[in-house]
Amino acid sequence: MQDCTYLIVGSSHAGLTALDAIRMIDPEAPLIMATREDHLPYSPTVLPYVVSGRSIPKKVALRDEDYFKRQNVAFLRNAELKSLDVAASTARFEGGANVRYEKLLLATGAQPSIPPIPGLKDAFFHVLRTMDDALNLKSAMGSAKSALVLGAGLIGTHAAENMAEAGVKVTIVEAKGQVLPGYFDKDASALIETAFRKHGIALEFGRSVKEIKQGRAVLEDGAELPFDLLLIATGVRPQLSFLDGTGVKTANGIMVDEMQRTSAANVWAAGDCAEARMFQAQGTGVAGILPIAVEQGRIAGQAMVGDHGVKAFPGSVLLNTYSFFGQQAISVGIGEVADGETCLRIDEAAGTYLKIVLKDGKLMGVASVNNPIDPGILWQLILRRTDLSEVKDRFLADPKAVGRMLMSRLWR
Repeated sequence: MQDCTYLIVGSSHAGLTALDAIRMIDPEAPLIMATREDHLPYSPTVLPYVVSGRSIPKKVALRDEDYFKRQNVAFLRNAELKSLDVAASTARFEGGANVRYEKLLLATGAQPSIPPIPGLKDAFFHVLRTMDDALNLKSAMGSAKSALVLGAGLIGTHAAENMAEAGVKVTIVEAKGQVLPGYFDKDASALIETAFRKHGIALEFGRSVKEIKQGRAVLEDGAELPFDLLLIATGVRPQLSFLDGTGVKTANGIMVDEMQRTSAANVWAAGDCAEARMFQAQGTGVAGILPIAVEQGRIAGQAMVGDHGVKAFPGSVLLNTYSFFGQQAISVGIGEVADGETCLRIDEAAGTYLKIVLKDGKLMGVASVNNPIDPGILWQLILRRTDLSEVKDRFLADPKAVGRMLMSRLWR
């Protein structure tokens, strides 16, 4: 049995930010960081670049071994959390190792959501969520001539681009009617789809796979799509089985309050496993984006260490930047407000798109394809509920320049 003051399970952005926040106040108390992988910490956003070969695993670590030594942290690899005893403040890991903690942060991320397609469990398929997944997919691309990707979200489209550039014939199947349905409307997605088709990627929309057979997928209408390589990219979900029997409240993720506390004493959660309040929409949700993971990790770490400077989590505002074939698409906040005002500019010939949504003079959301905007500043304008009434026309004409001007004043 190992004992520690702080136990952090998970070593990506949320966990690392929490660690830094704790060590700013308490540099000496025993702290253990556990990861289920055999790798140093890395960002999941780098995985498509590992698949493409542009990034080398040894050079993408967010922290090195010396960092953990300097911070007086015991870094445990290959330590998958299996169960918790919250009454005894004990965590049990794969292989039977137990850790007794005073304060625990769950930053365990999410795992691929595998659809219940008949025949899939007997087929060999890839997912893309870990470094080993990326390395396995990269290796498989070397001998594949055709690939089938189920799902047209960020993971599926990134992987499809990499495979197409490697000379693999790629088909994407998406039950919804467009790529990236969670981030863009059909007009914006149409511009992205044009780039994919120009690069030889086939897109099958509004169609579902009803069965997987050896080397081919059978669609609902009976059509068959052959493949050498199958990638499942139909979404992710938090892995919560280690909470069975604990009484910790969960929904789609681990329910947390404005300080990232769970319903159990001395247990916090942050990042892709945590379900927190939304900033603009009603209710709660799992944000699943890097900026939110960083913010939640910082708040959790400060709360765990008793930092009096901690500020409550304001709620999740979605922010995604997506690069494809040398182009860029950005989505910040919500894109539709029923009783608000929408400014929309589309130039199909130039491949550009810009939608800005306002309500009562305040920014609600921006979506862009190949337009120069600053997503971080737009994110802050939403969070700060900045009144744009006096500069509305100028902002609509040039959101990047006017946004920077506003934030230069607000940040003083």
